[in-house]
Amino acid sequence: MSNWKTAFRSFYYENAKDPDDIILDPARTALLVIDIQNTYLETPDDKAEADRWQPFFDRMNHIVIPNNARLIEWARAEGIEVMFARIACQTEDGRDRSLSQKKPGFNYLLLPKERKDSQIVDALAPKGDEIVVTKTTDSALTGTNLRLTLQNIGIRNVIVSGIFTDQCISSTVRSLADESFEVLVVHDACAAATDELHERELEIINMIYCHVVGLDDLQGFVVPVLH
Repeated sequence: MSNWKTAFRSFYYENAKDPDDIILDPARTALLVIDIQNTYLETPDDKAEADRWQPFFDRMNHIVIPNNARLIEWARAEGIEVMFARIACQTEDGRDRSLSQKKPGFNYLLLPKERKDSQIVDALAPKGDEIVVTKTTDSALTGTNLRLTLQNIGIRNVIVSGIFTDQCISSTVRSLADESFEVLVVHDACAAATDELHERELEIINMIYCHVVGLDDLQGFVVPVLH
């Protein structure tokens, strides 16, 4: 297993000193699971397109969803706030969507909030009063009241997982960093369309907008603090 302090370094940080040890106070930490929704597990009707996306489906089914299930259960057991973000519009015709979700191609997203394909996958379903924000933007911070919610709860550290690493994960992480939250991205609980895109984006955001860590690293970061 690679050392999180030295892995995923871009050109900018090749020679930077190692970051300090991470200390997470559960009372000031939230887990944010982003966009793991039914729509992204639907196999395209076109065989060539289905074959093109098969590596992504394999990563989701065998790595990302199981690891997020572990991550969520770990957070619940530690007393860390578990939160979710999903893409969903308020209107049936999607007129409330941001421009990026109205453009043709992969990013064209019409996911009315009550429709089955817009829901979080059953394996990761929220429990009790866990907070779910809906967004029509890439950033879960820009397009929702998440910033205010995090502040109201007293959160300073945000652990991020989900999809897509190079799109909604990256956008959210950058927004959180600009608001001075401490951000961790769990690399083996995220995915992009390809592993190459996934790893490249991790290099881009690591050490400036977040620290990229593995699921197994997290347990060693939690230190309860008396308030």
